[in-house]
Amino acid sequence: MRFVLNEVFDAPALWASLPKVAEHVDPETADAILEEAGKISSGVLAPLNREGDEQGCKWNDGEVTSPEGFKEAYQTIVEGGWNGLGGNPDFGGMGMPKTLVAQFEEMMQGANMAFGLAPMLTAGACLALDAHGSDELKEKYLPNMYSGVWSGAMDLTEPHAGTDLGIIRTKAEPNDDGSFNVTGTKIFITWGEHDMAENIIHLVLAKLPDAPKGPKGISMFLVPKFLVNDDGSLGERNSFSCGSLEKKMGIKGSATCVMNFDGAKGWLVGEENKGLAAMFTMMNYERLGVGIQGIGAAEASLQSAREYALDRIQSRAPTGAQQPEKAADPILVHPDVRRMLLTMKSYVEGGRTFSTYVAQWLDIAKFAEDDERRKHAEGMVALLTPVAKAFLTDRGLDTCIMGQQVFGGHGFIREWGQEQLVRDCRITQIYEGTNGIQALDLMGRKVVGTQGKLYELFAQDVANFLEENSGNDHLRPFLEPLAAAVERLDDVTEHVIKQAGDNPNAIGAASVDYLDLFGLTALGYMWAKIVKAAAPQADSDTSGFYSGKLKTARFYFDRLLPKTVSLAEGIRSGSDSMMALTAEEF
Repeated sequence: MRFVLNEVFDAPALWASLPKVAEHVDPETADAILEEAGKISSGVLAPLNREGDEQGCKWNDGEVTSPEGFKEAYQTIVEGGWNGLGGNPDFGGMGMPKTLVAQFEEMMQGANMAFGLAPMLTAGACLALDAHGSDELKEKYLPNMYSGVWSGAMDLTEPHAGTDLGIIRTKAEPNDDGSFNVTGTKIFITWGEHDMAENIIHLVLAKLPDAPKGPKGISMFLVPKFLVNDDGSLGERNSFSCGSLEKKMGIKGSATCVMNFDGAKGWLVGEENKGLAAMFTMMNYERLGVGIQGIGAAEASLQSAREYALDRIQSRAPTGAQQPEKAADPILVHPDVRRMLLTMKSYVEGGRTFSTYVAQWLDIAKFAEDDERRKHAEGMVALLTPVAKAFLTDRGLDTCIMGQQVFGGHGFIREWGQEQLVRDCRITQIYEGTNGIQALDLMGRKVVGTQGKLYELFAQDVANFLEENSGNDHLRPFLEPLAAAVERLDDVTEHVIKQAGDNPNAIGAASVDYLDLFGLTALGYMWAKIVKAAAPQADSDTSGFYSGKLKTARFYFDRLLPKTVSLAEGIRSGSDSMMALTAEEF
């Protein structure tokens, strides 16, 4: 993480260029935050992960009890101020940049994803409230949410309405005092009810009586579990409750709630009928956060698999005994085990670099004072967010499965932890917008919808890198294949834009393969950046850290980047074979 922040991206220089960030962070502060985050994640959160999975949350007559140790761990997070790490300093947040916060998020999610969802959802709710809430709402709620004394929840999904939020049925009736009575049922509400915080602040999507049909008729309301008095003290319980907890494949330590609102008192956040736009303020950050969950789980899997491969002895190396004093060699000697570990390492380290790259654009979009610089960053965020969410979680699950495979039969057994990582990571491809929806967003809205204008921002960024480093001897073996991958992505982008003009199915048929093609190319770009930073220090490196980066980059370019060739061919084949079968033929 230090290498990515300081050597690949020179984050301190970025922070210094953003006055609102420079007020709050410097390299020493950032390093202290990383150090403490590592201690909390490894010492407090990781030890609770397996027990949380085995115990799960308990529901009793609307009340939810978190697994043993979660409440105490939550207090540790609260006391350290971690809930408000990236929050607005005007209301008690620490004002740290996303480039730094993203590293803490990865540690927390990799250590204990079920627990990590609670601070993650609170941070998202704070972000939406800070961006769209009235001054009165912000002053009343944000300080206690940033401190973690109160937590946050996001209530979008209904039994009949997941992706298509335009058809939600939850209603909000206006009262004379400016409040609203919210009635309806929401499902899949992460940490919608629990015993870790004094109050839970729900941001609920609902429709006003005269709202337009579809997504343009959605408003957002702040609905607290306990009403808050004028002096800030807690009043009576609001008119909603948790009807049940979902029984899930993974993240069993978190409460996934059915929430029933029965005329619950709420307050409008932002403008009437503009609730979806307000929610999307949060979604860009949350979607990157979910991508980071994928990396966190993958990193945890890699750490365990690497240790196991060094320790477990089975058979001899193909080239002869490497440790003849033992009955067999460590499984790390076998090419297939190395294939799995190197693939895992390539995706984890490349993915961490990519998530930091996206976080960098989020920081510029939020804090830059130059309008042109900010607008450019906003375009990059819009383009890259679906890639970060979907590609990093798809590869995250792949990596967790490979880690399980390294363990063989032991990977299927509960005590080693690999099977839990597979189950927990699986949700990341589904929530915050399924990965198929992310691919449609990328291909349909961001690429075809702008006639390639947003895509050009990324393509130009890579082109600038290729040109600036054309004389770099260390990079020369990597620049040509990277340029070829970008040209392939350029061609396919243009091809789909043309197809989409005549064929309504073109976007949907191409979208998932296109996102994978984009993600593989983007990680190629990240690995080239890693090589640039690592190569000058590799010769004098006795730890193997920098030389290991160069060798992993070589593996990525030799074995993983070439997958872009087959993806491009598949996309160019069009939609005919995909749409040819009748319903009966399925």
